[in-house]
Amino acid sequence: MSEDEANGRDEDQRIELLQADDYSRYLLHARKEILFILRRMQEKGDLVTAYFNHGGDFFLTVLLDIAADGESMLIDPGGSAETRRKALEAERLVFAASHDKVKIQFSAPRLVRAEFAGREAFRARVPQEMLRLQRREFYRLTTPLVHPLRCVIPLRPPEGGRSAIEATVIDISGGGLAVMTPPEGIEFVAERQFENCRIELPDVGTVLATLRVSNIFEFTLRSGARSKRAGCQFIDLSGPMLTLIQRYILRVERDRKARETGML
Repeated sequence: MSEDEANGRDEDQRIELLQADDYSRYLLHARKEILFILRRMQEKGDLVTAYFNHGGDFFLTVLLDIAADGESMLIDPGGSAETRRKALEAERLVFAASHDKVKIQFSAPRLVRAEFAGREAFRARVPQEMLRLQRREFYRLTTPLVHPLRCVIPLRPPEGGRSAIEATVIDISGGGLAVMTPPEGIEFVAERQFENCRIELPDVGTVLATLRVSNIFEFTLRSGARSKRAGCQFIDLSGPMLTLIQRYILRVERDRKARETGML
C-alpha cells in the first residue's frame, strides 16, 4: 500500500469512528459520563489497545490513574523500548477496549513521559468524546496495512467496458466494510447497491456479499490529492459468510497480539 493510502486510512479512521453519521448516536460528550467510564475501566483493570502510526503499531496498556481535575490520565507504557519510543513520537493515538462487554474507543494527541508509583508512565489528555458501541453492534477491524484486503466489485457492461474493479478495504465487520473508492471506473453514491462482491480473506476463505453504500467521506491526503472512502453495509449476509468474517477478525487480532508479545 502506498504512503498516501496509509495516510488516508489514518484520516479515515478519525472520520469513521468519531464523526460518521452511522456512529454519532454512540458518541458520548458529557464530561462526567466519560470520566465515570474511564475510572471504572481503571478500577477493573480493563486491557486497552493503543494504536498509532496509521494503525501499523500498537501496544497493550491499562489506565493507571485519572487526574483529580479530570483533564489527564496516566497509562502503563507497555510494549518494548522501541514501541514506547515510537508511541511518544506519534502525533495521535486511538485507544480501544472492551468494558462490560461494550466496545469503548477514543483518541488522544501526543503522549508525554510521566511517573506513577515510582515507575515510568505515559500521560494522555482525557478525551472530549468517546465512542461506546452497544453489545449488539459488530466489532470493526482496521485491516492490516502490509497485506490489505481487496473487494472485487462486478460492473455492468456500460461502465467503462470493464467487468470488475478492485477496491482497498479499510475496515471490516460482520455488518459491513469501508473501502477507499477507486479514482475511476465506478461511481459510489449513497444507497447504490452492488451484488456478487467478493472479498478474499487470507487463510480463511472467500466472502460473497451484496453491498449497499451507506455514506461517503472525502478527505485530503498529505500529497494534497483528494480521495474518498465509502462505508458499505452487507445486505442479507448469510450465516456461513458471517462466520468467515468473524474467523478472520479473530485471526488478525490474535496475530497482532502475538507480534506484540514476541510470540510471532
